[in-house]
Amino acid sequence: MPDVRFCSRTVFLTALVLALAGTCASAQMRPGPPPPGAGPGGPPGRGPGGPPPRMAPPKPYKPVAVTPAQPYNDPSFEAFRKQLAEIASHKDRASLAKVVTTTFFWMGERGDKANKRKSGIENLAAAINLDGRDGAGWELLSAAASEPSLEAVPDRKGVMCSPASPAFDQQAAEQVAKATGTEPGDWGFPIKGAVDVHATAQPNSPVIEKLGSILVRVMPEGPPPGAQGNAPPQPGTTLVRIVTPAGKVGYVVDDALGSLDIDQLCFVKDATGWKITGYAGGDN
Repeated sequence: MPDVRFCSRTVFLTALVLALAGTCASAQMRPGPPPPGAGPGGPPGRGPGGPPPRMAPPKPYKPVAVTPAQPYNDPSFEAFRKQLAEIASHKDRASLAKVVTTTFFWMGERGDKANKRKSGIENLAAAINLDGRDGAGWELLSAAASEPSLEAVPDRKGVMCSPASPAFDQQAAEQVAKATGTEPGDWGFPIKGAVDVHATAQPNSPVIEKLGSILVRVMPEGPPPGAQGNAPPQPGTTLVRIVTPAGKVGYVVDDALGSLDIDQLCFVKDATGWKITGYAGGDN
């Protein structure tokens, strides 16, 4: 199997800034927690356009403790998030343009994809598909407005990206991934520090175990027959298949898990306040 590297989002950004593509080549950031099938937030390689790759069978693994990111303590950032939420709810592109820097960057696996001949809002729109008919770009901005965590980006002075990475022992995580034949995209973590594991993919099924703040192997199943074309289920109504440290297969409510592979929206604070200055991800 390919070399497995658990790279935090900040490490990924740093590698891109330094053009060290080989350092974290396996890291692909996507919005949202891992769902049970293909779609935003799911592990890499699970999308449409072909059969999913073969997954390693479930097996026991050593728990790796995770500390979720904490909210960024700055009232001005909280006020900006409320402003961004208002802009996104009205899909107000003109107001959005006023809070995007002219030096907007778009970091992908191969470096900065922003078109320097275009404005900041044009590059942001391209990065998050703001003009898509499905409204996914505006939904992404709404989600970003609800996320209180930030982390600094090395080598980009003053730039803070969200959501911030959880803290965990990356060497231990890499060893666990190698031992289980998995990759970073196959792992998530309980957002609120603990999660119930259900016996079946039904929210009212018996709870067979409770997992604490550890990395959790996610082993998604494909969508049920005939699911294509249907409206996506609401968060919290579907369950994603996981493997517990004991090697047992169970199910967890989808929005209870955060993903290690996730896109980031980046901000900077200047004399006029907070602005959107970059995006990391969107390679697929």
